[in-house]
This record gives sequence, structure tokens and C-alpha cells, in this order.
Amino acid sequence: MTTTANRTTTVADTRGISRWAAAIVLPIGPAAVAVLRFVLPYDTVDDAKTMAAKVIAEPGRASVVLWMGFIAVLTLVPAAYAAGKLTRRRAPKLTLVALALLIPGYLSLGWLVGEDQLLWSGAHAGLDAGGLTRIAEAVHPTGNIAGVFFVLGHVVGTILLGVALWRSQVVARWAAIAVIVSQPIHFVAAVIVPNHTLDLVGWGLQAVGFAAVGWAILQLRNDDWDLPALP
Repeated sequence: MTTTANRTTTVADTRGISRWAAAIVLPIGPAAVAVLRFVLPYDTVDDAKTMAAKVIAEPGRASVVLWMGFIAVLTLVPAAYAAGKLTRRRAPKLTLVALALLIPGYLSLGWLVGEDQLLWSGAHAGLDAGGLTRIAEAVHPTGNIAGVFFVLGHVVGTILLGVALWRSQVVARWAAIAVIVSQPIHFVAAVIVPNHTLDLVGWGLQAVGFAAVGWAILQLRNDDWDLPALP
């Protein structure tokens, strides 16, 4: 008679790596946008002619904006997902609504950075202010839609995510408050009273709050973070 021995398959447990990756990624996106908003050569409320003139005058700062925007596009969505993963068990509805706003908003950032790419490229190619202004004014309708998605998504979505952090009690109260107030401060600094330093503070508060979320994730056991892999 032939007997068949039961064989077990060993599966690598990557949950620890994923927790570290989430903790590292979380503050990078908001920090990148904080730098972006601080070095932005123009104000958000400027008209196309003024924006074109300022980009031509300060192409180095415009280049930094593109680098920071590229980093933000790569990291903001994973950061939102990681934060939501921490809050969804204790604040499921708030987390669902927050991510439903945040993720489309953050994905729309690529369209807005694309406008800065056009401005920098035009200035780098030697276009005069008039030609660059015409490019800035010839925005495809998707650019305007992306602007609405981004503003609504990242402002309201971040506030709701901060409230979810508060209610779920997964981070210290100060961290939840930092996330809640970060985007209202940014909105004031970007639209109402243009101030790049205040804008740096707003996004910087979100980066600090997200860093606290990352620290909370590192304190979790693997079983509290995710299900193990199946053999």
C-alpha cells in the first residue's frame, strides 16, 4: 500500500514589510505638497498672464514644483489607503466617505501638475509671455473638472479622515486635530489670503498627522493589520 505524506507549503509573510512601507509613505505626499506650495512661483488666484510671467521669471522654482508634484502623485493615494485601513474598523462609514473623496481628488492632482508642466516646458523652450499665456488659457475641460475633484476631494476628504482618526482613537488626539485643520488652513492660504508660508504650515500639519498614523501602524501586530497569506 502506498501512503502519501501531507506536505505543507510555507508562504512568506509580507505583512511586516507592508506596515513599514505604509508608515514610510504616509507623510511623504503631504510633505511634498507642502514644499510645492511654498516654492510655487505664482499664487493660485493669479490669472494666466501673471502665472506665465512668474514662471518665466523663476523657472527653477517651477521645476521644483514639478518634482514635488511627481512625488505627491505617486504617494498620496497609497497614504490615504493606509490611513483608511487603520480607521475603517472603528469608523467604517466616515472612512468610506473620506476615501471616496480623497482618492479621486488625489488622482486628479496629476492633471493639475500637467498644467505646470506645460508652463515650465513653454518657458524652457523660450516662448515669450504672450505665447505662454495663450497656452495657460487653452486648458482642456478635463483640467477644470480635475480642479473641482481635487479641491473638493482633498479638502473635505482630509477633514473627514481626520474626524475618523479622532473617533477611532487609533492616534493621539493632537494628530487627528492636525489632520482636521490642515486643509482648511491650506484653503485659506491658497484662495482667501494667499500666503505660501501659511500654506507650508497647512500641508505640513497633514504630514505630521500622517507620520503619527504611520507610527500607529508600526505598533500593530501583523494580525491586526491584515489577514495572513493563504498557502
